[in-house]
Amino acid sequence: MKLNELRDNEGAVRKKKRVARGPGSGKGKTAGRGIKGQKSRSGVALNGYEGGQMPLYRRLPKRGFTKPNAKSYAVINLGLIQKFVDAGKLDAAQPITEDVLVTSGLVRRKLDGIRVLAKGDVTAKLALEVSGASQSAIEAVEKAGGSLKVAVAAAE
Repeated sequence: MKLNELRDNEGAVRKKKRVARGPGSGKGKTAGRGIKGQKSRSGVALNGYEGGQMPLYRRLPKRGFTKPNAKSYAVINLGLIQKFVDAGKLDAAQPITEDVLVTSGLVRRKLDGIRVLAKGDVTAKLALEVSGASQSAIEAVEKAGGSLKVAVAAAE
């Protein structure tokens, strides 16, 4: 094999489509936009527009409610905590608080608190102190010989 015989695989390199560059390009004149009409022009925003008919999002009734003071928790699973303990990023001998979880990199930020869910297995004897936990998570930690304390926020 020589340098002049080197070649890319078939179909690896595609030519850039150059629109509106004359009739010889095959995409000249109207640049593939057809003729006339709103869609052939620039600055078109037709999402949700139904040709003057009342759009679907206005025909349907509004439903539901967004609670303005809803709490947003950072959610972690027990399996992930166990993985961090096994990797040595968390010390199972010390109590694991929300600040410890953040500094270990397990959660990025606390938000309104950290909630522990029971997905995954936990084998280490953990002493967790978090804002919230599912009932099954509490049972799983206690079954492994640890404790999971849910701190009730004072300013509620």
